Amino acid sequence: MTDLEEQLAELEQRLAAMEARSERAPRGLVGLWREVFPPEVRTHMRAARKEQLLAARAFLDHWIEHLEKEPADELPRRESISLD
Repeated sequence: MTDLEEQLAELEQRLAAMEARSERAPRGLVGLWREVFPPEVRTHMRAARKEQLLAARAFLDHWIEHLEKEPADELPRRESISLD
C-alpha cells in the first residue's frame, strides 16, 4: 500500500468512528435538553414558556388598546430647533 492509500484508509476509519460517536450523542440543544431534563421537568418548563408568551401578548394588547383609544390629534408633535 502506498503512503497515500494508508492515509486515506486511516481517514476513512476516523470518519467512521466520528459518525458512530455522533449517532450516540444527543442531537444539538434539543438532544441535550432531553438528556438533561426528565419529561416531567420539560413539561413544566414548556408550560412556563407558554405563560411568558401569554404575558407578553397581554402586555402588547394593553398598549395597542391604549393607542387605539388615544385621539390621533393629541399625539406629541416634533419641534425643529435650529442650532446656530
